[in-house]
Amino acid sequence: MGAPADIEFEDTVHRRIYEQVEQRGAVTVEEARDAVRIDSPTGSKPARSGTTEPKARIPPEKFREHVSEMVDAGHLVERDDTLHLALDEGTETYEDGDLSYRVRPARQSDWEGIETVIREVADEGASISAERVAADIDDEGALLRYNDHRSRMFYVATLDEGGDEGRDDGEVIGWVHVDAPELDKLRHIAELTVGVREPYRERGVGGHLLERAMDWARDAGYRKVYQSVPATNETAIELLEEHDWETEAVRADHYLVDDEFVDEVMTARKL
Repeated sequence: MGAPADIEFEDTVHRRIYEQVEQRGAVTVEEARDAVRIDSPTGSKPARSGTTEPKARIPPEKFREHVSEMVDAGHLVERDDTLHLALDEGTETYEDGDLSYRVRPARQSDWEGIETVIREVADEGASISAERVAADIDDEGALLRYNDHRSRMFYVATLDEGGDEGRDDGEVIGWVHVDAPELDKLRHIAELTVGVREPYRERGVGGHLLERAMDWARDAGYRKVYQSVPATNETAIELLEEHDWETEAVRADHYLVDDEFVDEVMTARKL
């Protein structure tokens, strides 16, 4: 899928279905059909004088055709009769000693797990920007956003808990987040945050999350990603440097963490 401004739909019904999914994070096919109404067919009982013309539900078979067309076009994916944005697909499994984990695009159902990990990392003072990310998803409800004004993509690392083949709904142990406003002068850059729970650090989790997000940002047309971290977060700074990020500036005494002033390290990588 290209940049939000490049999204094209076959008709207004497709756009309205997409908007329902994008704004709510995930909806069942029936919920979407109930929300997307069309003008009542000709010959229907007219509205009473002074009232708005009634809207009708799209017949199930016709609505299913619309959904299938949007799935085929790469706008939506359907899992268990629920519609999601088709921003990326695919799960990769990694192992490091006794640790087996999977990296995949986040789903709306990951919201609670992501928020828990973000707040855990933020409470350490390791990622100040992560606190804003948690507040944003709290306020908006939808985990992923992809519209004319905003792009927000999450990937998660989850424990591979075995069981059914292909299962990837284990405990969330890390996240990476790419966020960008769709403004002409800022269209080429995006902010990235990444974090891993303390017991799973230095096991390759952060690096795999980071590269997955970088690939997505590159494919979406961004030219540069950036992130600011406290100077005390040496683990994050080292991870970024290992993946060809550079320090662009340092703002002295920018953060106040545990009653102590901490420098802000502003890092970036061009794509």
